[in-house]
Amino acid sequence: MRLAPHLHRIGDDVVAAYLVVAPEGVLVVDAGLPGHWRQLTAELEGLGLSVGDVRGVVLTHGDTDHLGFAERLRRDHGVPVHVHAADAARARGLEKAPSPSWGPWRPGPTVGFLVNTARHGGLRTTYVREVSEVHDGDVLDLPGSPRVVGLPGHSPGSIAVHVPSVSAVFVGDALTTRHVLTGRRGPQPAPFTDDPAQALASLDRLAGLDATWVLPGHGAPWGGGTAALAQEVRAAAGR
Repeated sequence: MRLAPHLHRIGDDVVAAYLVVAPEGVLVVDAGLPGHWRQLTAELEGLGLSVGDVRGVVLTHGDTDHLGFAERLRRDHGVPVHVHAADAARARGLEKAPSPSWGPWRPGPTVGFLVNTARHGGLRTTYVREVSEVHDGDVLDLPGSPRVVGLPGHSPGSIAVHVPSVSAVFVGDALTTRHVLTGRRGPQPAPFTDDPAQALASLDRLAGLDATWVLPGHGAPWGGGTAALAQEVRAAAGR
């Protein structure tokens, strides 16, 4: 789905991944679920491109619903997969995420999330066998020259990926605009967060970024810019 010139989404409001299309190739941000591979190839074909035009994957963190087809790209097509050093072991399957409380949930949205996950192959995880580690402040030699912005909290290595050329910042699960367990919409804290207080504090780093689009791993794209976003999320958290 085209969001803006050179900016595309695959998946849906339940689980999403993104493409930045530049003259030098395609950047993939997050890899959704394994079954999103078909959407990836279809989106590329619609642009007159192929998997061979993908130059790199950047993961916003190492949780399983963001790994999706990343290893398939790396293993079968030689595409490097980048993740923050603090989440590298998680993305490789060498370190399990803690088991935080689910928090509030409703039967309908929760079942819908689980069914969506199963439908797209998310009950089995293919971890990334080799990763390229990144750090806060890195500007990567990939299409769009993405800059890494550390947002620890959801996981130790959670990051935002800022791509000024498409006026977008990809935030993974640093926040959500559709709570997968309650169905509530709008900017709010994401569930399954390792350290909720740290995640809220990290959002201050988004305020100074010049980006029209804030793109979460779960929920609709947010087109209202970054300035008021932390306030919106904190209000939803009751802080």
